[in-house]
Amino acid sequence: MNKIDDNLHKVIERIVSAAKEAGRHPDEIALIAVSKTQPAEALARAYAAGQRRFGENYVQEALEKRAALSHLQEVEWHFIGPIQSNKTRALAENFDWVHTIDREKIARRLNEQRPLQLPPVNVCLQINLDGEDTKSGTSLDQLQELALAVNQLPRLRLRGLMTIPAPRTRIEEQRQTFARLRLALESLKSHPELNHLDTLSMGMSGDLEAAVAEGATLVRVGTDVFGARAPGAAG
Repeated sequence: MNKIDDNLHKVIERIVSAAKEAGRHPDEIALIAVSKTQPAEALARAYAAGQRRFGENYVQEALEKRAALSHLQEVEWHFIGPIQSNKTRALAENFDWVHTIDREKIARRLNEQRPLQLPPVNVCLQINLDGEDTKSGTSLDQLQELALAVNQLPRLRLRGLMTIPAPRTRIEEQRQTFARLRLALESLKSHPELNHLDTLSMGMSGDLEAAVAEGATLVRVGTDVFGARAPGAAG
């Protein structure tokens, strides 16, 4: 845990370097520290080092950490895991961002359950670029229809797209995949009702340089911040 400070510094250096290489300003890219299976103490250590955005995959685990860290100010909670219908109320009540909307039913439940005293929840649509059966996400063919439907929901604020592609080791192949998501966002933005979209949530420990090169605005890094995942994760 005492390496979290150094790890964060190294990841931020990677983001800055990748941004400069791509001719982008580093401030255009925000780091989400993926904290699934990590104890609340690890998040507190990252917070002390300046990190404010945390990504969680498991609802109950996230709620426990949120309660344990309720004394910390300006923490931004991102949900980045698959969404079960019976967990949408907890997401609507406790998260600032939900990255993994892949069907209208889930979006409507989040909209109905978002408390009126809270601002609309920021959401991304998850795209399954590689058509993997083991991953959630809508297809590119169904994307515009889903985006237009979600954009009409007043308690949600549609921000952009998210993907978790199949692992690739060559940066050229990684970039080709992320370019498909960038082009999909550009296509959506050509629609007059969707020209406000501004977010590409893509890139992790092994491919963040490729993601930044292709326009990522949010990168989700876990292992390179916190180290190996802790055993016994809650579902």
